[in-house]
Amino acid sequence: QVQLRESGGGSVQAGGSLRLSCKDSSYTYRISIMGWFRQPPGKEREAVAILDSTGGRTYYTDSVKGRFTISRDEDTLYLQMNSLKPEDTAMYYCAARTRVGQIYYFNPDDYDSWGQGTQVTVSS
Repeated sequence: QVQLRESGGGSVQAGGSLRLSCKDSSYTYRISIMGWFRQPPGKEREAVAILDSTGGRTYYTDSVKGRFTISRDEDTLYLQMNSLKPEDTAMYYCAARTRVGQIYYFNPDDYDSWGQGTQVTVSS
């Protein structure tokens, strides 16, 4: 069973940086697709960055391209966030896709394991 736990959130001023980590304590090496999602207050959860280890492909939502970088080593997924903006303020979640079948990378419903989230607050 996949067990995800995020860390690294916090409060920063606009222009600052944070690095989020997501540890898979079960270290399910078979997981090839993992990603970061966020949910701003009062809004729906949205995809931020996705990593498909099959081929090493990454996908980013337009608003974070050039500022955020997703990466992974063994049992930990990372999200390096630079040039943070107030609109990046949200609860950030790590997610994993473990079941087989077609996936739309940016659809939260296509992921079956989630962490508890870590809060990121960016002040202007």
